[in-house]
Amino acid sequence: MPPRITFLLGCTGCGKGALGRELARRIGGEIISVDSMKVFRRMDVGTAKPTAAMRAEVPHHLIDVVEPAEEFSVAAFLKLAEAAIADLARRGRPVLAVGGTALYIKALSEGLFEGPSADEEIRARLRRRAAEEGTPALHQELQRVDTAAAQRIHPNDLRRIVRALEVHEVTGTPITELQTQWDRQRTTYPCTFIGLRRQREDQSQRTNRRVKRMLDLGLVEEVSALLAEGRPLGTTARQALGYAEIIEHLSGGISLAEAVEKIKINTRRFAKAQRTWFKRFRETDWIDLTADADVSDTADLILQRHGTLWST
Repeated sequence: MPPRITFLLGCTGCGKGALGRELARRIGGEIISVDSMKVFRRMDVGTAKPTAAMRAEVPHHLIDVVEPAEEFSVAAFLKLAEAAIADLARRGRPVLAVGGTALYIKALSEGLFEGPSADEEIRARLRRRAAEEGTPALHQELQRVDTAAAQRIHPNDLRRIVRALEVHEVTGTPITELQTQWDRQRTTYPCTFIGLRRQREDQSQRTNRRVKRMLDLGLVEEVSALLAEGRPLGTTARQALGYAEIIEHLSGGISLAEAVEKIKINTRRFAKAQRTWFKRFRETDWIDLTADADVSDTADLILQRHGTLWST
C-alpha cells in the first residue's frame, strides 16, 4: 500500500505548526513542511520556522534545503517531498504534511502540471521586454490573458510571469485553465485533508501579534545579515512576506513603521488568497478554531475524527 499523507493546512499564522507537532508526537509521525519559504536557509524569523529544539523533538523535512540566493520551484519541492515520504514509509512513520503553500499541496496531492516544453525564443523575447519595460508591464499583460494567474503571481516574479505568458502563447489557453487537469490526475498517495479556520478578526489579531514577535526576535537584523552576505537574494526569497518590506525599508524607501504596516496588510492579503485557493480542496475536514482554542484539545478532536488513520 502507498503511504497515506495527512495534510494539515490553513492560512498563515493560524496555528498549523504547533498543532502539527502535537499530532506528530502523539502518533509517532514526522512532518513534511509544505511551505515555499521555510526551504531557505537562514530565513528563520520571518518564516516562523520551528526552533532547533522543536525539530529535535519532532523531525521536520524540507526545511533549510536551499540557499536564499537560489531559486526553488514546485518541481524541486515535489522531488524532495516524494523522497522524504518514501523514507518515512520505509521506516513505518506516519506522514503529516503541514503548511499553507497551496500550489505545493496541490502538486503533492494531485500531481505536477508540466505544461508545454520551454520555448527559449519566447522566453528570451519576454525577458528583453521585461528589461526594457519593467516586469510589472508583463504582469499587466498576464492580467489581460489570465486574470487568475495574475492574482496569484507577484508583479515582480519574472520567472513565473514569463512561464504563464509562454504557456498562453504556445497553447492559446491560460495556464490556470490547463492546470485544472490536476483534478483528474491524482497521484498514488491516499490523502486526508484537515484544515484550520479562524474568524477574520481573530486571524487579523494573530497577524498583528506575529509581526510584533518577528520584530522582537530580530527580523530586521536577519534581513540585514542576509543582504550583507554578498550574494543577492533570489527572486523568490526577496518576495517572502516580511522580507520584501524590510528590504524596502533598509534600502531607504520607507520607514520601519511603514514597513511594519505593509507586512500586516500584505499578510492579510496573502491569507485571503490562501482562503480562495483552499476552496479547491473540497475534501477538507475544516475545524473552526476560537481565539482561545487549545492545541491539546484540538489534537484530541482530530484524533477523535481521524484516529483510525494511524491506529494500525
